[in-house]
Amino acid sequence: MTDSVIRVLVVDDHEVIRRGLAMFVNYQPGLVWAGEAASGEDAVAACQQFRPDVVLMDMVMPEMSGAEATRLIMQHFPHIRVLGLSTFVQPQQVREMLEAGAVGYLLKDTSSDDLASAIRACLKDQITLSPAAGRALVSAPPMPAPDFTQREREVLELMSRGMSNSEIAQQLVVSRSTIKFHVSNLLNKLNASSRVEAVSIAIQQGFVK
Repeated sequence: MTDSVIRVLVVDDHEVIRRGLAMFVNYQPGLVWAGEAASGEDAVAACQQFRPDVVLMDMVMPEMSGAEATRLIMQHFPHIRVLGLSTFVQPQQVREMLEAGAVGYLLKDTSSDDLASAIRACLKDQITLSPAAGRALVSAPPMPAPDFTQREREVLELMSRGMSNSEIAQQLVVSRSTIKFHVSNLLNKLNASSRVEAVSIAIQQGFVK
């Protein structure tokens, strides 16, 4: 990725939707269509071929779900960011997508401006959820509040703002290795497999605003 261009891969099993999203991407300043795929399996191969920065991932596809495809993409291409798109919201589906490593979940009727903003936010690891997806997460059963240290709470708050380890270290005037240690502790305490999932759980459970 360059500073001015974000390469976007479109994944959907409906050709009309792929064509529409491709037109949308190429119309937006700073975004460029990198390629497309019609299935989860093809999406993984397309990431290898087209090297996108962001993947717009359909949630419901034959043979392999969007969450399954996202999990495979994260395993093989951890630098790529995935944004889930769906025509409806189910709480379990939202959780599975975020647990797989996606950095957002939006409905397909999201406005062009909001979708473009979400794509750009992906690269900062900022979670973007449609209002319906946010409500679905809030409806999840609460978990006991972990025993965070004061420093861990500070780090979690800064993580929720999309700040990197380097930025957090600079903000708190400590070393990057110290922040890495705190992030590791936070993932363990939140039973999360990634920073994005940790922040999602923390927001969902009200541990951060």
